[in-house]
Amino acid sequence: MCRWLAYSGPEIYLEDLIIKPSRSLLVQSRFARENFVENIQGLPDGAFPTNGDGFGVAWYGERDRPGLYRDLRPAWSDRNLVNLAEQIRSGLFLAHLRAAYHGLVQRSNSHPFRHGRWTFQHNGEISGFEQIKRSLQMEVDPELFVQIRGTTDTETAFYLALTLGLDNDPKGAMERMVGLVEQEQERAGISEPFRLTCAFCDGQRLYAIRYSTDGKPKTLYHNRAGRGLSDVLSDEAGRPGPGTVLLSEPIDDCPENWDSVPPSRFVTVEGGEVRQQAFQPRAPD
Repeated sequence: MCRWLAYSGPEIYLEDLIIKPSRSLLVQSRFARENFVENIQGLPDGAFPTNGDGFGVAWYGERDRPGLYRDLRPAWSDRNLVNLAEQIRSGLFLAHLRAAYHGLVQRSNSHPFRHGRWTFQHNGEISGFEQIKRSLQMEVDPELFVQIRGTTDTETAFYLALTLGLDNDPKGAMERMVGLVEQEQERAGISEPFRLTCAFCDGQRLYAIRYSTDGKPKTLYHNRAGRGLSDVLSDEAGRPGPGTVLLSEPIDDCPENWDSVPPSRFVTVEGGEVRQQAFQPRAPD
């Protein structure tokens, strides 16, 4: 289990969402509460109360390329994160806490991942990834493959989506990517699911997906319009602003402030509007 959030709206300090709220991402790095579903052995199914295997923040500003800060240490022990978050203002950013499922604990495996203007982060897993890693990476465009730095299933999925047309067709590219992964899982006899609850951004629009092959995806929420976070997402007159937060787990203790995104949905955030579409994976021809 990982934890993440993504924000689109008026410029705010990163600390307003990552550090300050009562259930902030920093708090969740030690005390996460969502996705605790027991498996048949009575052990957490990919869910942990701590997310201490690295963290990262990506933000968009005046330059073409988004800023990126990642580390392999737990977020709760890094004062640099607190110092940066209290100084950086952005109207579009992503933040992620990692609980390692695939790949080593190293900086190159920390989310978000960046390519050009794109940033990408994920909560979930490609089950049986080690069995199909080679076949999936063979499908990545050779010019993109050389830019893969880490060992995670997430980075491979990101570069597959870029190969399959993410620049021009974000929803279609992600549907083709997931369809391809599920096709390879089936060929390899892997019955466990591909769980994909992710956020990604091109510097203009913010996107998210909540999906799982078995219909039991990781959680995804967005704040209700005009509800919650009024001290952060409001104008000088105190009126709620157009800011939108997408996240794995609410950052306060007020359920009425949050709407859960249903399974198998593709979410687009632009201009304060949250639009949802059906997400229907299909393998590319």
